[in-house]
Amino acid sequence: MSKAAAKRRGPRQRTQRYTSNVFSMFSEQSVQEFKEAFNMIDINKDGFIDAEDLSEILVSLGKNEVGLQQYAEEMVSEAPAH
Repeated sequence: MSKAAAKRRGPRQRTQRYTSNVFSMFSEQSVQEFKEAFNMIDINKDGFIDAEDLSEILVSLGKNEVGLQQYAEEMVSEAPAH
């Protein structure tokens, strides 16, 4: 499309993004507590909680069972991928 044709169509409109600010539902203190809990669980400090992090946290809580890694992987697979 030529520039002249684009001008006739008017300004380009962006698709509206709908986002939710879930943090607005909680007090600042609660958000800080969530962040602290996340950082405690994110053992490898990569910004994500993965099966390895969950396995290590469960072991530290006394859950040293056969199949623990598989259990942690199942937990991660059930979580939304956002």
